[in-house]
Amino acid sequence: MRIRIEGRDLPGARVGPVADELRLRNVHVGVQRKSAVVARVPASAPHATWEIDVAGREVDGLLDVGGPFVHGRPGARFLYLSWGNVSDSGFEMFRRAKLLFGDIPTGLLRRLFDDPSTALIGTLGLTDPLGEPRCARVRPPDIVWTGSR
Repeated sequence: MRIRIEGRDLPGARVGPVADELRLRNVHVGVQRKSAVVARVPASAPHATWEIDVAGREVDGLLDVGGPFVHGRPGARFLYLSWGNVSDSGFEMFRRAKLLFGDIPTGLLRRLFDDPSTALIGTLGLTDPLGEPRCARVRPPDIVWTGSR
């Protein structure tokens, strides 16, 4: 199944001291694939979009997801959006946002897995109430899960 994560309102695109610090430290956000953070986008970008594929299988009558972007044990699977400083020595992660499959309506998830012509879309703001990069578990209504053709 194809998943598209659409991030808006990145913290470095704002005006103010927090945004200035994020730009100065060359902060980026990307999706975590195993232990690597890939498809990194600057915190000052107007928006960020990631597209990934996950596999699905039935386990004891429940839909389980897997693949290199999926973390966690069965029944508690999730994706990470990871924040870090980019320098000549690489990516130094300092914060992560967790997007749990358990927060996606079961009917929507199952319908999209059964129809390979669709994609699961998660839309979220990437700035927390203090103007910092969003982190921790991101729950609805802070993320909206929909499907598309």
